Amino acid sequence: MNPSSPAPDDDPAGAFERAAPPALMRNRAFQRFWGARVLSSLSFQMLAVAMGWHIYALTHSAFALGLVGLAQFLPMFVLTLVVGHVADRYDRRRIAAICQGVESVAALVFAWGTFGGWLSAPLIYLLAACVGAARAFESPAISSLLPGVVPRPQLPQATAWATAANQTAQIVGPAFGGLLYGIGAGPAYLACALSFALAAALVVTIPLQTKPASRAPVTLESVFSGIAFIRSQPVILGALSLDLFAVLFGGATALLPVFARDILHAGPIELGLLRSASAVGALAGTIWLAHFPLRRRPGAAMFGGVIVFGLATVAFGLSHSLIVSLVALALLGASDVVSVVVRLSLVQLRTPDEMLGRVSAVNSLFIGTSNQLGEFESGVTAGWWGAQRAVLIGGLATIGVALLWMKLFPELRGTRSLEREEPTPTTAGA
Repeated sequence: MNPSSPAPDDDPAGAFERAAPPALMRNRAFQRFWGARVLSSLSFQMLAVAMGWHIYALTHSAFALGLVGLAQFLPMFVLTLVVGHVADRYDRRRIAAICQGVESVAALVFAWGTFGGWLSAPLIYLLAACVGAARAFESPAISSLLPGVVPRPQLPQATAWATAANQTAQIVGPAFGGLLYGIGAGPAYLACALSFALAAALVVTIPLQTKPASRAPVTLESVFSGIAFIRSQPVILGALSLDLFAVLFGGATALLPVFARDILHAGPIELGLLRSASAVGALAGTIWLAHFPLRRRPGAAMFGGVIVFGLATVAFGLSHSLIVSLVALALLGASDVVSVVVRLSLVQLRTPDEMLGRVSAVNSLFIGTSNQLGEFESGVTAGWWGAQRAVLIGGLATIGVALLWMKLFPELRGTRSLEREEPTPTTAGA
């Protein structure tokens, strides 16, 4: 999610292997960036667990769980074109800090309403929408901030370490959120508020090596330029849309409270473990890719990862055992990281510097669509057919999408490198 033009490197995941962490981690700017990203991701994961369990405890409705995802997605969808231009024109540190401050205030309102006993389902939807709007601005700003934080030769390593930090937060956050919610909803929300506030304090003090924004005139063409660029790149478009539909149909995250409470007969602590399991698998997948990098045929590897993702989703939908469910979710996360690495690397290595904010905003929309709108889709289908059947159908649909995309995007299937491939010149008269 950090599009740029670093020195040629067809192995971003291999940054762990080459690891320049000593020099990189002594970089004060990167330390603050890394800390802010971890704290923000940690806070959001804790908040997601708390909101999910809270709304299900109030309503006992899978459809209500889906509405939480929809409430977070709609602001992102509406604001996509605006947030990209904002990230390209203004100080990205201040944008991220303001957004994290808004998220901290929203978490405080959650805590206040919980302690006061007046937090209702409609208010949860409203606060979820506020968080969604803040993250719509925060995501492209923080994604396009990294090239101004570290020297360009260290960008692949910095991207890998930032991704690993995010995955670690996705492991710790849900488990910690479930543990705190087991103590009480109020303490869980207060912890989220504090973590968001610390992230804002860190990000606003990051020293930059380059100016983070350009003040080019705003035109209709420039507003839509991020979308136009992606449409002109079939490999990037194929990777983004494949990842979108795979998680849209196959994502079972929104239904985890239903599975934990009604199918696995577990509590909020186990819910936190379920939400952490896929991130554990993703971190393991990242380490695997560090030792066995995607040097050849990354598109084919992405299709394989999506198919395994669908199969793991089916296995989770059939499970009535906590252990089996955790293993299935871990396999789901490990296979998904292949798609994530390919997608992020393609965007990072094939996008011009001046398009950072706008392309990142569109990329964030694709991610938000697959996650938040996927939660809504899961909630709706679970309301119609039941949670287990909805997950099974979603997993099978994911496999179908991967097979269809192989035919629709042969450029992605046949791509030989993560970097832009120059067309092979033909010999005159051949």
